[in-house]
Amino acid sequence: MSTNRLSRPQDRSAISFHDAYDRREFLKAAAAIPAALAAAGVGGADASVGEANPSEAVKMPQISLGKHSISRLIVGCHDIDAGSHLGPVHNAAAREFYTLEQAVKTLRHCEAVGINAWQSHQSGKLLEIFQAVRRAGGKMVMVGLCGYEEEIKPMGNIDGLIAVAHHGELTDRLFKAGKLDPIHDCLKRIRDAGLAVGVSTHMPAVVEAIESKGWDVDYYQTCVYERHRSAEELEKYLGHVPVSPGEVYLRDDPPRMFKVIRQTKRTCLAFKILAGGRRYDVEQAFRETFASIKPTDAAIVGIYDRYSDQAGQNAALTRRFGSKT
Repeated sequence: MSTNRLSRPQDRSAISFHDAYDRREFLKAAAAIPAALAAAGVGGADASVGEANPSEAVKMPQISLGKHSISRLIVGCHDIDAGSHLGPVHNAAAREFYTLEQAVKTLRHCEAVGINAWQSHQSGKLLEIFQAVRRAGGKMVMVGLCGYEEEIKPMGNIDGLIAVAHHGELTDRLFKAGKLDPIHDCLKRIRDAGLAVGVSTHMPAVVEAIESKGWDVDYYQTCVYERHRSAEELEKYLGHVPVSPGEVYLRDDPPRMFKVIRQTKRTCLAFKILAGGRRYDVEQAFRETFASIKPTDAAIVGIYDRYSDQAGQNAALTRRFGSKT
């Protein structure tokens, strides 16, 4: 497989998380998970999803993704992979906190409050975390990502992986280069592997382009902020270039993405609704998102539960604003 920069999505999360453990430490930690979960009162061999608060889990609104029913709130892999968009200091703290044991505990708690899907990567340590969750009794499913040159067929054998989308960073680079066609072949291979087929993007124009082509797609993974404009694009748009051009979140971006989300009949998974952790008006962000997307759509929200129960808080906001009427 080619290793040119265009062929591979930028995966800072995989690099940082892989560096956090060596193989021996990781396997040693994995062996200790069942006892640690039992001591913490999370799951267990006979525990069912939502046992910690079954009434809340039952009320979590659901959507269909392919042939599967999943919660309308999906937990993102940032910060569990220490690959957030808040900078190296925050990522170092997340890397320290999310040991294998803690990552499994966090995801099991997500299940307990009704979140039954994780958007992540189906490789490396993130896959091992997911498999550890499943071995610990979890029923959580994964929505994955891939690049167009990756081998897709083996992904169909990963227990709990239900869907794969073409990686958004790579999608957008190909779109800007006028080279979307390689993605089409990738989507066919995802379908052949028996998985739900998706395309991830940060650009409303990508959704419009693929819709016009009539490709066989089950869902779009849609970032509500177009956060990777070039310095030249920002200069043209704003009249200046901010200090950190790679992490610019503009208030008028979400309405543009919400518009194309409503226009497509396909399921959309809206992500970065909190602007990569920059929005402090969390309740308002959830309210706006669920009021702006279709009842068949969901939101992907990452958590950092070191200091508060963000999974429980986000699940409550989803039940409040995302319940179908």
